[in-house]
Formats: sequence, structure tokens, C-alpha cells
Amino acid sequence: MRFYSSFVLLLFCFCRLSLTKTQNHGFNVELIHPISSRSPFYNPKETQIQRISSILNYSINRVRYLNHVFSFSPNKIQDVPLSSFMGAGYVMSYSIGTPPFQLYSLIDTGNDNIWFQCKPCKPCLNQTSPMFHPSKSSTYKTIPCTSPICKNADGHYLGVDTLTLNSNNGTPISFKNIVIGCGHRNQGPLEGYVSGNIGLARGPLSFISQLNSSIGGKFSYCLVPLFSKENVSSKLHFGDKSTVSGLGTVSTPIKEENGYFVSLEAFSVGDHIIKLENSDNRGNSIIDSGTTMTILPKDVYSRLESVVLDMVKLKRVKDPSQQFNLCYQTTSTTLLTKVLIITAHFSGSEVHLNALNTFYPITDEVICFAFVSGGNFSSLAIFGNVVQQNFLVGFDLNKKTISFKPTDCTKH
Repeated sequence: MRFYSSFVLLLFCFCRLSLTKTQNHGFNVELIHPISSRSPFYNPKETQIQRISSILNYSINRVRYLNHVFSFSPNKIQDVPLSSFMGAGYVMSYSIGTPPFQLYSLIDTGNDNIWFQCKPCKPCLNQTSPMFHPSKSSTYKTIPCTSPICKNADGHYLGVDTLTLNSNNGTPISFKNIVIGCGHRNQGPLEGYVSGNIGLARGPLSFISQLNSSIGGKFSYCLVPLFSKENVSSKLHFGDKSTVSGLGTVSTPIKEENGYFVSLEAFSVGDHIIKLENSDNRGNSIIDSGTTMTILPKDVYSRLESVVLDMVKLKRVKDPSQQFNLCYQTTSTTLLTKVLIITAHFSGSEVHLNALNTFYPITDEVICFAFVSGGNFSSLAIFGNVVQQNFLVGFDLNKKTISFKPTDCTKH
């Protein structure tokens, strides 16, 4: 859920944010995908097919959530189960409270707030990592809000506390009086690794908005390919360290007040052009870190799949995970990259996608087209995190732009 204007005005009557000043040049933190072997939640007994299946299921559930959220006006609170937008994205480790209590949360460009499960909770999601208890933190303060919006919105109680990041330079960075949502009544299908969400969207209670004076409204990330043989983590950059510039950088304007909406005008594959509808100033696509696959409107997916099917001359096989429609037998994406580059035409920019971004390895010998149809659930295109791999993706809230730069994220 998200918290909007009337509620925010009430909230800031009670609470003034004070942020610790960071170094002028910014800072970086580590990101790990939950199914990566570097993750503390990695399950070696789980097969790759099982991981693929769970990831796609989360992506489809997230499509429903995002369409639900963005169908509301900015002044209306959504009654949505807490876990419905969790997705299967990249996880950031951080600490909350005094003494610091370590949590793991998904970074989420499709969400506007910071929330996690808190003790006591009833019901609780099946969280395997330790759970925060507000009474154990000497710096936690409940926001004295008597409105039902504050205390009865999807089981959240709002408070403020100190949030600490583990910077990659080895020096912890703390931010005082960060507004957080403590989930005491949590329902949904999510199980396992994460504590909650770190919202990176543009709402007033998002992590980025609360840190705005310290990071200049800028952040970026570089996502290492999920099945990379390099034993390295992805990076999330804040402040000046997040600037995306130099050879190969392209930018597109952010269209919507809430969320990272952009105008995706077309895809092209060779001489084939697949246009998308874009009838208003809102934009027709969301750049989303929390969705794994790229989700397309049903008719757009059908046309794009038809072109790919016509151009790729490999042996077509059934998907062993029974999740994807278009799969091929091959041991390498290198061949595909030579014959198939898909270009995403955003307003004012072109982003060239190779097979690493557009095909997903199901087994050592089967790869599947990593774009899927949103069916009847989505009229939006959702630019997921697989298609963003090996790009430095920068968000500048002051300039209202999103930038892409092809980058080897294993070396960034």
C-alpha cells in the first residue's frame, strides 16, 4: 500500500525528518538476489526450474498489484495485501533501531514506502529471517496518529527510527528519524527470505524522498546477470556516485507523478517494428526493479513473439518449467546475440537489448524468451529487472529522467 497527500500532511505535523549528512560524493551498497549463491537465503536443494517457476509466479502477481495501485487516484488508499507487491527482486541488507537490528528487504522502484514485519504480528508472513521488535529499540517512536488511516492501513503502525546502511567503503551510514511502516497484521502468499520492502519510488515517504537532501534526489543500480559465473554482487548507488553519464548513455523523461512511468513507443527487431499505444501524458510503461520478467500487453507480446519466432532458427522445445511460451535448445546465448538484438524505443532514447536481457536460462540446454504476456491483467508494459541486467540504470528525481548505460555490472 501507499500513503498519500492528506495523510502525509498529518504525518509531517508530528514528525520532522532529520537526516545525517553523507559524504558529498555519495555512497554505494550491495544488492543480492535471493536465489543467488551469495544470498544468505540461498537454498541449494532447490532446482533451477523451481526457482524459475517461483520467480515467474511472483512476477504475475506483481503485475496485478501494479495495475491495481496505478488505477487509483493519488488521494485514495488501496486495500491491498502487504505481500502482493513483493515480487522477486534484489535484496538490500540494512539495520533498523538502536542497537542496530539487521533486516533484509527488497529494493522496489514500484513502491512508495519502507515497511517490514514487526513483532508482535498476527497473522504473520512465513519469514525465516529474524523479525524486528519495536520495543527493543531505544530510538523507535510511534507516530501519535489517531486517524484510522495510520493504524488500520493494511496492518501498519507508523513510527520513526534510525536506519543504518552498510556502505561498500566499510563505514556504516545512519539516518535518523526515518518514517517506517511496522507490519503487525500481514497476509499473503509470501514465504522465506525478506523482511519487507525498501520503496524507491517518488512518494513523500519513500526511501529516496526521505533521503533527498542527502543524496540530491539521485540513485542508480547495476544489476549483475542472475546466473553469472562471476561471484560478485550488484550495486545500488546514491548521490553523486549514482550519476549515469558518458559514452553510450541515453535518457528518457519520467511521465507520472507516482512511480517511474515512461513512454515506450516501440520495439524493433531488425526491420520489424512493433508499436505500442501511448494515448496520454501518463506513459505506458513502468521501469520496475521488483518484477523479474518484462511483461507486455497481450497484443504487443503476440506480435513481438511472432517476429522472434520467425528470426530465430534454433530448435524449438517445450519449457521444462511450464512457464514460458517460446523456448529453444541451445547451450549459449552468444549465438542468439549475433542474430537477434531487440531495441526498446523510449521517448528520446533507444536501449539495445541482447540475448542476456531477452532470454532466460531454464536449464543448461534450454533458454526461453524472457518477455511474457500480461494477459487480461495488464495494459501496461513493465520493464523488469532481467531486461535491466548489465545496464547502469540511473534515476534523477530532480531532472525527472531515467538513464541507461550499457555496463559490465560484474566489474562496475
